[in-house]
Amino acid sequence: MRKLGLIAGGGTLPLEIAEHCEQAGRPVFIARLKGFAGPELDRFPGVEVGLAEIGKTIKALKRAGCQAVCLVGNVSRPDFKTLAPDLRGLSILPSVIAAARKGDDALLRVVLNEFAKEGFAIEGAHEAKSDLTLAKGPLGAVTPGPEHQGDIDRALLVAREIGRLDVGQGAVVCDGLVLAVEAQEGTDAMLRRVAHEIPTAIRGTPGAYRGVLAKAPKPIQETRIDLPTIGLATVQRAAAAGLAGIVGEAGRLLVLDREAVIALADELGLFIVGVEP
Repeated sequence: MRKLGLIAGGGTLPLEIAEHCEQAGRPVFIARLKGFAGPELDRFPGVEVGLAEIGKTIKALKRAGCQAVCLVGNVSRPDFKTLAPDLRGLSILPSVIAAARKGDDALLRVVLNEFAKEGFAIEGAHEAKSDLTLAKGPLGAVTPGPEHQGDIDRALLVAREIGRLDVGQGAVVCDGLVLAVEAQEGTDAMLRRVAHEIPTAIRGTPGAYRGVLAKAPKPIQETRIDLPTIGLATVQRAAAAGLAGIVGEAGRLLVLDREAVIALADELGLFIVGVEP
């Protein structure tokens, strides 16, 4: 079983994978990204690194005997003027800045390539922990009805189309009307916008749910490090926005805190469903 080097940002996903490795007896070493990774990761073997300290990260992973690398967790796009790169980070900074103009996926591929060049196998979160992705069909006890199918189809169509343009991964549709699309602000901010800025005349409300959130990966997506993700906050904010459910592509949407997400969705009466990509 090859040792995993976990390059960890924020959120619950890094801890989920670290604990899974611990339970499975898989050795793990965590490079905690400064300003992003949470203190709950401190109990695992690892090191704290800056976002642009590529050389330091590679050396630490090699010294620890890691053979594979997994990049997980939330990392906001940096202000490149404030970065403090080491020599390796400085050497690729022009490529990173150029790639960033083309979108997040291009930027991530440049970074990922540095680890691949050093001989590390690259694992996606869904490969490091195989039960993370949404399966086909309903995730919990609530299922979508025939009245939801039009919104499901349209929301997925819009999510895939904005993904093709490298804009974002999510879209909200209610009664065939596109209420919001996700850009750099992220899914949670988009759902807050629906809840607070979209009139209730054209959307659902808590207790009278209508509409759907769809999330889909971009066609150019580097799925090993940037699959669409939902968690407890997604379910809570979808309910606050009056949505009837959440839909994603089976095998291509990560579900964090799965059991808690299922319990909350069932309690609130929201469906979560996976469809064929």
